[in-house]
Amino acid sequence: MHDDRSPRAVLKRERVRAHLLALVEDRRPGDAIPSERTLSAELGVSRPTLRAAVDELVATGQLVREHGRGMFVAPAKITQELVSESRPAAAPPAPGTWTSRVLAFRTITAGARIGRRLKVSPAAELVYVARLRLVDGAPIALEYLHIPADLVPGLTPEQMEAGFYAHLREERGVVTAQAVQSIEPTVLSEDEAELLGVPVLSPALLFDRVTSDRAGRPVEYVRSLYRGDRYRIVSRLALGPAQDDRPGPDASRAASWWGTVE
Repeated sequence: MHDDRSPRAVLKRERVRAHLLALVEDRRPGDAIPSERTLSAELGVSRPTLRAAVDELVATGQLVREHGRGMFVAPAKITQELVSESRPAAAPPAPGTWTSRVLAFRTITAGARIGRRLKVSPAAELVYVARLRLVDGAPIALEYLHIPADLVPGLTPEQMEAGFYAHLREERGVVTAQAVQSIEPTVLSEDEAELLGVPVLSPALLFDRVTSDRAGRPVEYVRSLYRGDRYRIVSRLALGPAQDDRPGPDASRAASWWGTVE
């Protein structure tokens, strides 16, 4: 029986994957690539081997399939960089026009878990906001924000859509200074996938962040889900001593990433 996990099979798939990636890099988003039949003949591999490599690139957002039309180079991913702690808190540059649409807006009690994150009583009132983040009109992320209600009396959904951090700074005199954020992979539920316009169980990046002001008071706890097929993170890591070319052991922990905070 043929074992598609054998070193030879794995190397063959990697060769096909490299060829497909070269096709993607030589084309622009939306450009067509040759059919599976053409590519399998050109590379001298079976259709299942070719299809497995295509499936991987579709799942990771480099290619898109359109029924009855063929395969195309996917839209470019939204890219943001990790930012050094020495840099003032700000959203790193990212291509496209970012907008928000508020999906839910209400007052809730903090509860034990979120109360601990925001350093408030479990009975404290919070403003809960769920919003859809879009880039050039296309859905990219879902954000679930929790804000101490006494920090933002009279806050409206329209102010959230216009930019929360700008509102805090310009209207409330609250200047954000630092954040602690974790990032991990996940998959999207049926409801999340529908809002983001992707299949159920699509890969996503889960961000969990607590943002504080200059006095160290937490002003926001947010949980965000970013589409894995349209979003990536690039980090700049400081290297260790000159005689050692390996990245320093604490390099990744010495950076903080703010995401799209407006």
